[in-house]
Amino acid sequence: MQEDSSRTPSYTVTCEDYVHVVEFSPFSSGTPASLLAYGGNQYVVVGTCLFQEEDMDIEGVEFNVLRAFHHELRVDALAWSPESRLDRIPTIRFCTAAADRKLRLLTSDLQDRHEVKVMEGHTGYINHLVFEPTEGKQIASVSDDHTCRVWDLDGNESTTLRLRSPGISVCWHPEEAFKLMVAEKKGTIRFYDLVTQQAILSLDCGQSPLMSADWCLTNTIKVGAVAGNDWLIWDITRSSYPQEKRPAHIDKARLFKWSRANQNLFATTGCPGKICSQLFIHHLGHPQPVTIGSATVGSGLSWHRTLPLCVIGSDRKLCFWMTEM
Repeated sequence: MQEDSSRTPSYTVTCEDYVHVVEFSPFSSGTPASLLAYGGNQYVVVGTCLFQEEDMDIEGVEFNVLRAFHHELRVDALAWSPESRLDRIPTIRFCTAAADRKLRLLTSDLQDRHEVKVMEGHTGYINHLVFEPTEGKQIASVSDDHTCRVWDLDGNESTTLRLRSPGISVCWHPEEAFKLMVAEKKGTIRFYDLVTQQAILSLDCGQSPLMSADWCLTNTIKVGAVAGNDWLIWDITRSSYPQEKRPAHIDKARLFKWSRANQNLFATTGCPGKICSQLFIHHLGHPQPVTIGSATVGSGLSWHRTLPLCVIGSDRKLCFWMTEM
């Protein structure tokens, strides 16, 4: 791919520190703006984003900080609860993972009430976590300790699934609260029934290490992942082997995320280099990426809930790329 096709971000937002993780809330905030959280060394900032595509009175992006939370260590992963809303009584709730192998559930009314619940149990690094999306009363997390654990909001472990290699990604079915997808480093993606705690289906990368996987929540027969330099896509009704596979990044690929606005759009990032990280936005009908971007020591990747727009964290800024549908 030619370097000159690289595009500068559509929008940027300045931050005070290096951004290690960034997540749009996948749930409606109850207001026109989207909730967004970003974090790094000992902090998480929660704010709202409104883009000119959503409001003609805005030039570019309007980002408002709601609150900065102190966090004992660097934030390594973050997940939003569907209970986070800004209409009626504002509530912010999200969960983080850090290098001390603990989850922290943060709840705030953005005024006086601010609670942190620490959840302990993992014995290895926590790679990813997600809230049950319909009610938000459970959290699933995957770790290098070869487990996927499901927790209630009091920090009690309700389920422990034993894996055969480190757990890399975990996704919850958007409607069926008992279905969970777990991706393992050695290249296997399994779907579990949480009632029976049994695997009901498995997919195979045919290569390892698998670095990231995502379930297409707008069309749940589609699963995507990155392993080595390649991106891979499955149709789970057809085969346990990928339907499509292409090399993407010269250095290893790091993250794979489906767009929430368009089931044919997805993004991949390269492993953070010493200077910059590559972002590719792909459309399933196109052989080449439709957008190429890069960010200084970029980290994290998240899609907007309704726009074909994604964000990655960078050195003291957030970089947003808008893509044509």
